[in-house]
Amino acid sequence: MTPREQEIQRRIELSETRITKAVFPFTTNHHNTLFGGTALGWMDEISFITATRFCRLPTVTVSSDRVDFKHPIPGGSIVELVGRVVKVGNTSCKVEVEIFVEGMYCGTREKAITGVFSFVAIDEEKRPRAILPDFPVERDEAA
Repeated sequence: MTPREQEIQRRIELSETRITKAVFPFTTNHHNTLFGGTALGWMDEISFITATRFCRLPTVTVSSDRVDFKHPIPGGSIVELVGRVVKVGNTSCKVEVEIFVEGMYCGTREKAITGVFSFVAIDEEKRPRAILPDFPVERDEAA
């Protein structure tokens, strides 16, 4: 494993982010389930925090590759969002976010939503910059 790969692994472990929220009425739709736009906003927020913790540089969201809503999240539930870096490039990284739902008064817990968000590290002029400047991409890794 190269020094860059070792550093990536170390940072991935340190940057995992978890946030727990309650699904209150102001976050639900007319079906009394979590509004999809609210879920997407929470997912973008945790993915941003995860990407920033990973590289400790200014980052911007450039895309959401895929978001799967596996089942509705009822009002009155507890949700946990978990963000993990799953891929690292030269100027970008991808963060997978999972949302788990559990009943407020019971111990059931299941995955409800997953998504992947891409971020680019930027410099003062808002141009892409190396995400790990002290660990350049080696020739073998670039292929």
